[in-house]
Amino acid sequence: MPTYSTRLIRSAEVAQGTRAFYLEKPAGFEFRPGQAMEVILPGAAAGDDGHHAFSIVSAPHEAELVFATRMRESTYKRHLASLPPGTALEIDGPFGNLTLHKKTERAAVFVAGGIGITPFMSILRHAAQQPGGQRLALLYSNRRPEDTAFLAELQALARSLPGFALHATMTAMAQSSQPWAGAQGMIDSALVQRCTADLPAPIFYISGPPAMVQALRQVLEAAGADEDDVRSEEFYGY
Repeated sequence: MPTYSTRLIRSAEVAQGTRAFYLEKPAGFEFRPGQAMEVILPGAAAGDDGHHAFSIVSAPHEAELVFATRMRESTYKRHLASLPPGTALEIDGPFGNLTLHKKTERAAVFVAGGIGITPFMSILRHAAQQPGGQRLALLYSNRRPEDTAFLAELQALARSLPGFALHATMTAMAQSSQPWAGAQGMIDSALVQRCTADLPAPIFYISGPPAMVQALRQVLEAAGADEDDVRSEEFYGY
């Protein structure tokens, strides 16, 4: 994969404990919605902890490259958080195959927990910019509204993007200071069946840490999804 030079424009909190980072988009950097890139911090050597892969949140038509991450206490995350605007970075990519299928007569169902939302943001932003009539649904689980990255944007897309349905659910509302009138509880087979009952031959997409991906695969199979219609991508250390 080629390496591109870029600069950090800014960062912003998109949920409690989660930040989005905005980079200059290098000339010639092209990607498909759902793909990822490796972000290399200043002074990093090959094989050290200055490299990290992130799904791309922005859509191809956007002028900036955006990724988002939970701000955990790792060496990489601490270094990333300390970078001022204007810092020079390198990116490798794009890579990854968690991209939308081409048979638009078949629905797409995205299943995400927490920061696993990131590749689906790119796909949904692209769909909003180039609507094609394909049925899309997102099942999105978080502990609380405060923890839910891009929630307001997704709610706006659910109102404005024809054929898109958002099914957000919270698992720890007793610990929330914000109101929530939507679903509560984990994503289970009953929720999957309710949310996909009227969708034409859906193909399912899962992104996230390996344990979460495996658990959601089992949920989808229990809901009746054919394993050939479930696509997933596993990432470590979100």
